[in-house]
Amino acid sequence: MNRRRVGTSVYAGFLFLVLGLIAWVSGQPFIFPSLGPSAFILAFERRGERTRVYRIVGSHVIGGIAGLLAYYLIASGVSLTATPAGFSPGGLRLAASGFISIVLTSWGMIATDTNHAPACATTLIVSLGLLSTPRQVAIIVVSVVILAEVHWAVLASFKKAVGGTHPRIGDD
Repeated sequence: MNRRRVGTSVYAGFLFLVLGLIAWVSGQPFIFPSLGPSAFILAFERRGERTRVYRIVGSHVIGGIAGLLAYYLIASGVSLTATPAGFSPGGLRLAASGFISIVLTSWGMIATDTNHAPACATTLIVSLGLLSTPRQVAIIVVSVVILAEVHWAVLASFKKAVGGTHPRIGDD
């Protein structure tokens, strides 16, 4: 069996589990769909440009703010918890909110060099009315910070335990 497959899979699950436990204990949305891809990127790449804390946290901050802005300006009071009827005003408002949030998030990530694709899912979660209060967006950001910090704490613990012999990502 390929160690990388197993290691990446178990580690991504572990990173998500930490936040799942926090969500369970707190009763707050500390887990959400775009957190899974972020956990996978951290588990798969472990170190490198795509795992920089500023990039991961910054992109989700941008996505949350852009989604909140688009939602409150265009689709406030509507939510994509059920498929809107064809040609409905609410459906149009949600589509417009999603469009604007993706444009703003993409622009913001490129402008700040915080490119992290899962943040585009975060902006849609917010702009489509699924987690669309300032408190929920704050919880999203805190979740991402916890995810990144747990990841770096695991790496630091590993380095302390085995010294400077961090396994190469491609090792089998």
